[in-house]
Amino acid sequence: MADTVTILGINGRIGQFAAKAFIEAGWKVIGFGRSNKTAFDGFEFHQGDAFKLSDVKSAIADADVVVHALNLPYDKWENEAERMNDVVIEAMKDTGKTLVFSANVYNFGANVAQMKPDGVQVPETAKGDIRKRLEDALKVGAQNHNFKAFMMRAGDFYGPGAEGSWFDLGFAMNFKKRQITLPCDGVTKHSWAYLPDLGRAFEKVAAKRDELATFENFHFHGNFVTGNEVADAIQRVVPQPYKIVSLPWWLLSALGLFQPVMRELVKMRYLWTSPQELVDPKLDAILGKGFGTPFERAVAETTLSLLQNLELTKLNSRNHNPAIG
Repeated sequence: MADTVTILGINGRIGQFAAKAFIEAGWKVIGFGRSNKTAFDGFEFHQGDAFKLSDVKSAIADADVVVHALNLPYDKWENEAERMNDVVIEAMKDTGKTLVFSANVYNFGANVAQMKPDGVQVPETAKGDIRKRLEDALKVGAQNHNFKAFMMRAGDFYGPGAEGSWFDLGFAMNFKKRQITLPCDGVTKHSWAYLPDLGRAFEKVAAKRDELATFENFHFHGNFVTGNEVADAIQRVVPQPYKIVSLPWWLLSALGLFQPVMRELVKMRYLWTSPQELVDPKLDAILGKGFGTPFERAVAETTLSLLQNLELTKLNSRNHNPAIG
């Protein structure tokens, strides 16, 4: 009988790619969310509210593994992120199940060049403080209440159909103008996670859960590359050379005076000026030699997906505006 996994946050980027990886590996998959907005089949949808303990308990009742991919808009973190995390912990108590949490790099200070699983975490920002508290609470919960908790830390997401990341909102923000926009100086390295590979990493760790400790902190290396390397890989795919421009951070700062989400985004700019590499030999061994999509292919697949969406947008615009032709 196949193992069962519940994906909390099936509509998010991590949720969707993790679900696809578990489906491909033969798991029974249950997806949890307020509504089913996914564009693929192969899982059982469970509707519910992540702030309601009864809903979360019901969603994970039949699961061997729970993927915690719940997230909130930046400006909602301060008041709601820990409350939602506490609901998940309460639902996991005394179940003997394994939880895999989608962690990020905010826990580490800007001066940490290599982020290791056992490294000291001194967050750079208030957002980092919140993320650290979430992980600390999961660790204490697992150690005291009979469930396992694994952190899966990764850099910035990108992948085909995965909109809402620095790849499409940053580098590709001006594809319509045939421009590649750099949010960095071009030569400082940055950690990226190709979502199809990260999804498979979630599944591989979950499959090894019986061999692992009560609490594990995994760091997904992904791609540690410069902005120029990302731009060069994009240039190989676009139909003609695109102009390289710099992201106007000053404008984002000005917009932040009126838009809370933009204000919080600007606070994370240090991630583009400080090279921070995710390192984890233990996870590398679990994933195995040769794991992961080659970087240029991953960028190509992501870029082609964005270009296709632009073409569809143009086509729909023409269809709704008969005068355009």
